[in-house]
Amino acid sequence: MMKIKRAIISVSDKTGIVDFARGLSLLGVELISTGGTQKLLKANGLEVKEVSDLTGFPEMLDGRVKTLHPNIHAGILARRDLSEHMQAIGDKRIAPVDMVVVNLYPFKQTVLKDDTTLDEILDNIDIGGPTMIRAAAKNYKAVAVLTDPDQYSFVLEKLRTDGGLEESYMRSLMAEAFVSTANYDAMIAQYMSRRFLDKLPKSYPIPTEKVVDFEYDPESGRRSAFYMEPFAPGVTVAGSDLLHGSKLTYENIMDLDKALDLVANFDRPTAAVIENRHPSGIASADTILEAYRTAYRIDPEAETLNCTVCLNRTCDMATAEMMSKHAVKVLICPGYEAGVVDFLKSLDGMRILQTNTPIELSGRERTYRLKKIKGGMLIQKYETLPHEEDPEHPANLKSAENI
Repeated sequence: MMKIKRAIISVSDKTGIVDFARGLSLLGVELISTGGTQKLLKANGLEVKEVSDLTGFPEMLDGRVKTLHPNIHAGILARRDLSEHMQAIGDKRIAPVDMVVVNLYPFKQTVLKDDTTLDEILDNIDIGGPTMIRAAAKNYKAVAVLTDPDQYSFVLEKLRTDGGLEESYMRSLMAEAFVSTANYDAMIAQYMSRRFLDKLPKSYPIPTEKVVDFEYDPESGRRSAFYMEPFAPGVTVAGSDLLHGSKLTYENIMDLDKALDLVANFDRPTAAVIENRHPSGIASADTILEAYRTAYRIDPEAETLNCTVCLNRTCDMATAEMMSKHAVKVLICPGYEAGVVDFLKSLDGMRILQTNTPIELSGRERTYRLKKIKGGMLIQKYETLPHEEDPEHPANLKSAENI
């Protein structure tokens, strides 16, 4: 059971941090902090040492250098079971650190803001935070590392009731910590490589964020979850809003992804009907009502399917009324006319989604296509060239008569 006597706290996301720090303080934990976190904790009446009190060196370079110091990292990395480690930090009067509470600069949020400059993006690449997280995770048997506000209440409860943290739990915190830094670095690497490399990188980073856990299936032993890519371009299932219905299943998401991919190939009003990731009908017409009517009738067995429907136009009442007579369980489209959502809610068990973004050929972004295979991945990069610059575009190919 690991006792917590000293904690370093440095967080960008300050959700719940005051209450957590207060809880630690009431348990006799010495608090050390940096910058805005330290000011926030002091403003709330907590006694907090500044990192510079330990390093003997002030923060510099607009905060770029503050925790990168032996007096911090030796206290984190020293193995408690090695007498030479403890002797070394003792000789330098460095006290051990038992807990590191860190979350990182908001790189993703900065990238996703409108009109963000490259300098602003670079300023939001955290250096000291990942270093402290990795140091604490490497020494997980002696240092608890917290990287998510969702961890605070459980840790406080364990400290209050048990007086410390078990090694098995410290190990799980370590695993979560390495996931957090790996994903953070993957976001940076993916953004920079997509923006500044004219070729596929030697290793392809894939940052993801969990959207939902699916129910555990005890019969098959399968655990499943849905993850989104934070910088994925174009229309996606993850970027759509569930307006009504129970949460999506694994199969729902597979069908929706297939439907969106199909419909995005067309500029005309188009509807796709999907069942178990296989199109049972897809059609374009002058109106979305006619497109849906045709797509649904293509498969003579469609009447028996609990299908997924994707429309690339706003769903009007006429289309919704026709849909109410069919076995449609999931619907996704860019939007709904007034009253349509309320009408569809009255149907039994329908899930209603809205992309909030046009689904159209001219706006389609397919920069990368990824296909996971056993033991690896296939990646294809789509270049977006104007027609006049694309030698493979049909308009630029020579006709047989001219050869």
